[in-house]
Amino acid sequence: MMTIREASRDDVALILEFIRELAEYERAPGAVQVTEAELLRDGFPEKGGERYFETVIAEEDGEPAGIALFFPVYSTWRGRAMHLEDLFVRPRFRGRGVGRALLEKVAAIAVERGCVILFWHVLDWNTPAIEFYKTLGADWMDDWTRMRVKDDALRGLAAGALSGAK
Repeated sequence: MMTIREASRDDVALILEFIRELAEYERAPGAVQVTEAELLRDGFPEKGGERYFETVIAEEDGEPAGIALFFPVYSTWRGRAMHLEDLFVRPRFRGRGVGRALLEKVAAIAVERGCVILFWHVLDWNTPAIEFYKTLGADWMDDWTRMRVKDDALRGLAAGALSGAK
């Protein structure tokens, strides 16, 4: 039997394990730098702390099968939205409806909170995921390019604001 449950503080090691398995699948095993302490701080803060993400975990017969990690964002054109950062199902559980159940749960949370958009990114080579998402009615946004600054570039960009530069 499959169940979907909200992750708790006790799941931080499992969440990191899933993140590492996803990185391995996405051909970037060395990319994971987040620690259990950071996941605990950012996903399960002490009273009064800011929560940066939420997680739901799928279990099949009590065994962890998949994970969805998500957080709220805001669309200036549409209003409330939810970003699905990661959806990962362990290989032995694929094809059993685990991914769909996780997406349905995140979609239900988004709708319950008044969101009008649920969005995520998928690597262009991940054909099985792309085909799966299309069956759910997901739109391909080929007219958008994802951009980012990180690490030294992020700190350099921030330095301008911090130094009072205009």
